[in-house]
Amino acid sequence: MDREWNDDQPIYRQIRDRVVAMILDGVLKEGNPLPSVRNVATEYRVNPLTVLKGYQQLVDEELVESRRGLGMFVKDGARNLLLRGERQKFLGEEWPRIHATIQRLGLKAEELLNGATSRPSADAAPSKSTEPNPTQGETLKP
Repeated sequence: MDREWNDDQPIYRQIRDRVVAMILDGVLKEGNPLPSVRNVATEYRVNPLTVLKGYQQLVDEELVESRRGLGMFVKDGARNLLLRGERQKFLGEEWPRIHATIQRLGLKAEELLNGATSRPSADAAPSKSTEPNPTQGETLKP
């Protein structure tokens, strides 16, 4: 897990999101135990109740189960459930913005599929971005 916290959302939510990312990336597989609340709290210097609250959200979402005396474990089917939800979220929230950018730039499907960058045409002058500058600490992605 990343050691940096951002101020955009509560730390317990960031812990939940990091565990979700670990499940989606295959770092945590179905049946694997989550790192212990105590270890996460110590390593990231947060209150154990904060970690527990993040883990409890995962239990409430039926992605993780608590086994008395053993800890928290990724439930069977958690990855597929997450994939379904993340796909819906992407299509509903991110895709419309991406699609609008594709339309605005006049990109063609083959350019997107090939990852090719087209050379600017002779009549196209380089344009300045109308997007706001990223805040300090953010990186631009291609």
